Amino acid sequence: MAHTETRAARGMSKRLLGSGLKSAAMMIAAFTRWRRTAARRRALADLTIDQLNDIGHLEVHQPALDAVKAVLITNLISMR
Repeated sequence: MAHTETRAARGMSKRLLGSGLKSAAMMIAAFTRWRRTAARRRALADLTIDQLNDIGHLEVHQPALDAVKAVLITNLISMR
């Protein structure tokens, strides 16, 4: 009986250690992915439009306000 309990406890510790290593590896991989993505975005933000066209990247997606036509504003106000 004691032999069976010892074997079960030994196997349990290996499983717990394996899941801990797996979760640590997943966290490290996610952090590395985030760092690479941030570095890539910073590098693209520093390039000019011509340089972006040279590497085949059309535009960097940056928030920008588009000019609204005066006709559209007039139509929206008249709808009120």
